[in-house]
Amino acid sequence: MNPVLHPITEDDIADFLANRPDFFERHAELLASVQLSSGHGGRAISLQERQASLLREKIKGLESRVVDMIRHGQDNLVIAGKLQSWTRRLLQTAQPRDLPGAIVHGLATEFQIPQAALRLWGVDKAYAGETFAADAGEAVHTFAASLSVPYCGVNAGFEAASWLPQADQIQSLALIALRPDNDAPVSGLLVLASPDAQRFHSGMGTEFLERLGEMAGAALSRLRAPLALAMAAG
Repeated sequence: MNPVLHPITEDDIADFLANRPDFFERHAELLASVQLSSGHGGRAISLQERQASLLREKIKGLESRVVDMIRHGQDNLVIAGKLQSWTRRLLQTAQPRDLPGAIVHGLATEFQIPQAALRLWGVDKAYAGETFAADAGEAVHTFAASLSVPYCGVNAGFEAASWLPQADQIQSLALIALRPDNDAPVSGLLVLASPDAQRFHSGMGTEFLERLGEMAGAALSRLRAPLALAMAAG
């Protein structure tokens, strides 16, 4: 009885070649005769040419990634320099009452933020008459306390938007809760705004804004009332 012969499949051929890596060394003439589609117009090319083409495409892709990495690294250096300059400005502000203005002005000059404003609560009574200590309202307090990360997007009728000098020009904004330190209760709200609808959008990353909020909150802790500081520390 003759055995049943099964046709050879592509998988059989692939397994055969994979298990015999020296096959084409022993049959080098086959490499020159194998013709493949170039992938560009259907022109037939040799296997070596096809491999070289694939390698060139891979190298081109890697070069593009390297260029992107270099560009992102340069951008990060620029941002780090601006953050350092802004932080230095805060450290050099001698009078605590001048800190809110230094923060807002620094954001405009260093990061080209068109409009910015902030409000604080629980400040020392010596600063009670300052604009930054004006009553923000219970709704603002509640909203700020609910922010685990900055809000970025359109102005959905936020009361805090009215603190800005040209509120009617706002197309997008960021709302950042301020704390003396990461574990303390919220003690204020920082508002950044732009006439560009895409400057602050819902899909953007917020890590950098969080760092800004942490730095501003720490600097503004100098304005806190002694009791508020004690409660935050406790």
